[in-house]
Amino acid sequence: MILNNYHAMLRIREVADQDLTPDQIFEIHRVVTDGTLDNADSAGRLQRPDEVRVAVYDDKGHVLHTPPPAFELPERMTRLCAFANGATEGGYVPPVLRAITVHFMLGYDHPFEDGNGRTARALFYWCMLRYGYWLTEFLAISRILRAAPGKYARSFLYTEQDDNDLTYFHAYQLKVLRRAVSELHQYLARKAAELHDLQSLLAAGQVFNHRQAALLSHAVRNPGAHYTTESHSRSHRTSIETARQDLRGLETVGLLVKRRRGKGFTWTPVPDLVERLQSSSPRP
Repeated sequence: MILNNYHAMLRIREVADQDLTPDQIFEIHRVVTDGTLDNADSAGRLQRPDEVRVAVYDDKGHVLHTPPPAFELPERMTRLCAFANGATEGGYVPPVLRAITVHFMLGYDHPFEDGNGRTARALFYWCMLRYGYWLTEFLAISRILRAAPGKYARSFLYTEQDDNDLTYFHAYQLKVLRRAVSELHQYLARKAAELHDLQSLLAAGQVFNHRQAALLSHAVRNPGAHYTTESHSRSHRTSIETARQDLRGLETVGLLVKRRRGKGFTWTPVPDLVERLQSSSPRP
């Protein structure tokens, strides 16, 4: 699911400047549910009137929400897209509240056999990006919702029980959004401090030469990076043999991992690079 969510975000980024359509929602649903559905045929399509309609249950099997009948879903999907695109009348709706409302609408309609929650959250991200809130792409909203599923469910239930007064859902989602932004700021501050400390450590140390120190500094910022003798040689305008010695040296001390790629080799940072650098503490 994590990989699917990543692929969904890439797709959402591509279409954020386009009007939302039912076909785009179907595509997003296919991406977020890829390889996770018991019935693969249900991916990317609405439930049909001849199928048993899904519902929302609590952990004891009690029905919490019965969504609209399947024959209404095509029209409701069209209306959802119109609202998301700002093409409906009714006055100004702040973009963030519009995005939260789209999230609610998809969750309320529950148009798919499975994966409705994931699709609803993906549409929230689309809406936020659509209206210029680019930072949303880096917010871990799903993790916060999964940590307190009861509160998430109650925000839906209170809204439905009070004649669909969205105040409950808006208030809860805004609280989640504020927490996600706060956690992102804390993460960025922590990583900036770690990077500063490591750069100071690498600059002062004699264990690594300046080329190796530059590579490690890059690897800390880009843990998924790959390095080859050719790329390292080009970056530092040195010979292939010197580049090979640099990379092998970092491999020997356990900071890079070598893997074969085609006829050559590639080096990648170890998963716990930061921890290893901090524990090794090269001496000046």
